[in-house]
Amino acid sequence: MSNERESLGSRLGFLLLSAGCAIGLGNVWRFPYITGKYGGAAFVLIYIVFLIILGLPVMVTEFAVGRASRKSMSVAFKELEPEGTKWHWYGKFAVVGNYLLMMFYTVVAGWFLKYFFETIGGKFVGMDAGQIGDCFGATVGNPGSLILWMIVVIIIGMTCCFLGLQKGVENVTKVMMCSLFVIMIGLAIYVLFIPGAAEGYKFYLKPDFKALSSSEGGLWEAIYAAMGQAFFTLSLGIGSMEIFGSYIDKKHSLTGEAVRVIGLDTFVALCSGLIIFPACAAFGVESNSGAGLVFMTLPNVFNSMGPVAGRIFGALFFLFMSFAALSTVIAVFENIVAFPMDKLGWSRRKSTIINFFLIIILSTPAALGMNIWSGVHFGKIASIDALEDFLVSQNLLPLGSLIFLLFCTWKKGWGWDKFVAETDEGNGLKFPKNKVVKFYLKYIAPLIIAVVFVAGYIDIFGK
Repeated sequence: MSNERESLGSRLGFLLLSAGCAIGLGNVWRFPYITGKYGGAAFVLIYIVFLIILGLPVMVTEFAVGRASRKSMSVAFKELEPEGTKWHWYGKFAVVGNYLLMMFYTVVAGWFLKYFFETIGGKFVGMDAGQIGDCFGATVGNPGSLILWMIVVIIIGMTCCFLGLQKGVENVTKVMMCSLFVIMIGLAIYVLFIPGAAEGYKFYLKPDFKALSSSEGGLWEAIYAAMGQAFFTLSLGIGSMEIFGSYIDKKHSLTGEAVRVIGLDTFVALCSGLIIFPACAAFGVESNSGAGLVFMTLPNVFNSMGPVAGRIFGALFFLFMSFAALSTVIAVFENIVAFPMDKLGWSRRKSTIINFFLIIILSTPAALGMNIWSGVHFGKIASIDALEDFLVSQNLLPLGSLIFLLFCTWKKGWGWDKFVAETDEGNGLKFPKNKVVKFYLKYIAPLIIAVVFVAGYIDIFGK
């Protein structure tokens, strides 16, 4: 096996690839419907707080571990940990987390591709809000169609990995992300002028903490969901960001890079809300209508543009939403493909081909769980994809983030001094090194994660 590590071609490639991993279904699919579920603007404020106090430092730790080790999560901790310690045990759980995430993520990503082709074909032209809602029900109720589009997503993602880091993963993601930013801004401006949108802006932009406490599950569940969303949208805790740290040089400090990535991610999440919630208000769609919110709301927006313009802009929207989803798929697939390359010495070609078939097999239950296996329940967890989402977003992501924090701040791990030295190498924003920040990251931030984690379990299973 060659010891030479692949590298990204440019800083822009790193930023857009890292942002692409963060920007995806967490922003354009999960963020709007969770925000709707937990009361709107007040939830958004809590979510932003968690991004700053937890998401930012954890992202910096992932980048630092990756750049210092030059390895994927399968062996990164092994490279950096003190002799005789067992931090590397978490590497296996992180790899499992990447697989679990893709087991339901590829299915939902397929929804966007399907809607792109249906929109450009004019399927939704002339439909009212009720008929459009029925179309989404038909989409998730068709197992053959779900599996077909899931496989298309996997083919696209694995093909990019097969082509290599720069030619495939980096170049494709650059085009997709730049296109996404343009169409998101355009749609947010258009929605401003739709009659009846004002109530949606009020719900999304004016905090109502009474609505938060009276939302489904109450205040604690809303806080827990906000933390989970912060980790989910940034793909933190399972090494999805760590892998890109392992591909970059030391020209720029990691704190500044993390701020830029989180800024891009937050921009897209907030922008998606500026599109979705005003549209909900304008077309009478309930903002808490769940996972299908995007698919039941936006076709109404596009119909309001007229049959020709609606098809064009609608198709562009679902195409670029597909780009957002695919950018995350490609990024996480790269982590999955890199695992046996680093651990077992496989070639990129071998790892990509074997993982292609493995991901298809592992993702199929989530697709079937939405229809013919919909009767499969796991106690209070209602479906197969909900179980996979629960294991990832409410377990592995926060617990993995906790491990990254402890590994980078405790003496029995990599340690604070080595972490800060790696983080600050290069030009740009430096990591705050005062005693208050160190104490916070060493004790307070892990305690916040632990308390909210336990409270979430009590809230879900203790009732």
